[in-house]
Amino acid sequence: MSKLVADVMTPNPITATTATPLTEVIQMLAEKRFSGLPVVDESNKLIGVVSETDLMWRESGVTPPPYIMLLDSVIYLENPGRYEREIHKALGETVKDVMSTNPVTIAPDKPLREAARLMHEREIQQLPVVNGEGQVVGIITRGDIVRAMANGH
Repeated sequence: MSKLVADVMTPNPITATTATPLTEVIQMLAEKRFSGLPVVDESNKLIGVVSETDLMWRESGVTPPPYIMLLDSVIYLENPGRYEREIHKALGETVKDVMSTNPVTIAPDKPLREAARLMHEREIQQLPVVNGEGQVVGIITRGDIVRAMANGH
């Protein structure tokens, strides 16, 4: 019988809210060696994730979008609106400012191989596990899957 996500996930994971200060998140990720945290609302419903990638914007020193000058007009080669969002992301102070919305999730009753496939296809390190009401009940990481495979499951 193949294992399910519920068999190897970490139940009741540490989560953040939109108001959690980024300094707190950075500290948690460093101490616990997590690659990210689920972001939940007051009823524990998943509304996003904050990852190391999201936080790296703060350190990246975002560069302005490339542009060319033509007859005294500025023509952007990239969307300046995207640049504005990136600047805002780089300067954000709370999880709300940097989190990614619409995260990839998985249900606890799904096969482990489906979690592995999702992580591989989406190039993500972890998946929030949500129940039918959209509440976070666990988290599963690539490490969890590798450990389950090593244990012969």
